[in-house]
Amino acid sequence: MKRARIVLADDHRVFLDGLRSLLERSYDVVGIFTDGKALVQAVLREAPDVVVTDVSMPGGDGLEAARRILELRPEVGVVLLTMNDNPALAATAMRMGVHGYVLKTEASTDLVTAIEAALGGDKYLSQTLVSGTVSQLSGKEPLTERQIEVLRLLGQGHTMKEVATALSLSPRTVAFHKYRIMEALGVHSNAALLQHAVSRGLTQS
Repeated sequence: MKRARIVLADDHRVFLDGLRSLLERSYDVVGIFTDGKALVQAVLREAPDVVVTDVSMPGGDGLEAARRILELRPEVGVVLLTMNDNPALAATAMRMGVHGYVLKTEASTDLVTAIEAALGGDKYLSQTLVSGTVSQLSGKEPLTERQIEVLRLLGQGHTMKEVATALSLSPRTVAFHKYRIMEALGVHSNAALLQHAVSRGLTQS
């Protein structure tokens, strides 16, 4: 039986090597990467069945890389592996179309299950996040996926020019998104906007 092809990405090389050793028992690991841009290029080149990536990495982070992969190769399963246990971020990822959201603390028991779910076209969420994430998904999200991406990058300390570059937008478009975000959230200062990003866990990896 043909083994599934997996691509891995995480900015911590020691963790990445351990992850590869764990998964090589059952899958063909065809690439490991430490930044988001290299990950997207690898997916286009290697045509893996599943991508396992951290949420936050240099060079266009994992969440943005996941969005690009889902746009360019919707047949590829995407599993996010992270320390971020914020249900709001997990809900954002699920809305975006990822197949799995797994906490690193539960990777030893959950990751293979999430990969198998992705291979079957299903979704998997670490059990400790299920209740909070379902609650987030059932509520109305005041921001679009693009606005959440802009808020996340701004919250991580990026300038609007850097956000524009990361998302392939013009600075003017980013400024417009920022204005609409502040309007939707009812905040009136950069400090309040940052506080909201922090409260949603968007500044964490």
